[in-house]
Amino acid sequence: MIRQLLFFCTWFITTITFGQTLHLYGGSGHDVYLGCLNCNSYDQDSIWNEYGTYGNSYNANSIWNAYGTYGNSYNAYSPWNSYSNTPPVVVDKDGNFYGYFTLNEYKAKRADFNLALTIYKYHDQIKNDVGAWYDKIFE
Repeated sequence: MIRQLLFFCTWFITTITFGQTLHLYGGSGHDVYLGCLNCNSYDQDSIWNEYGTYGNSYNANSIWNAYGTYGNSYNAYSPWNSYSNTPPVVVDKDGNFYGYFTLNEYKAKRADFNLALTIYKYHDQIKNDVGAWYDKIFE
């Protein structure tokens, strides 16, 4: 129960703080759309929709695809590469920058809001069951 409350607080604070839908963009020019970070699990663009493009662990542009460019922990464009200098960015629909989405704790302007920190901490478990983790974090 306490764990669920902590996850709810994380979601609530993120929503209140930003009040915006947050999106991930990757690649060398940050021009490759990687999905919506805080959309619900039924949204086609959500990283939490395991049946959608960006929540599917087999899709090339999914951060959950361990063999793809954006999900491979050894790829420079992946948020899961602890040494990357070219991780995805978090922006809202107007292009306002919320930080780099990366495990690299030394990356300047790293996204450090609660939702991002939760995803960083549990990313290995999340990729195995995106839908269940959406429920843990957001509901």
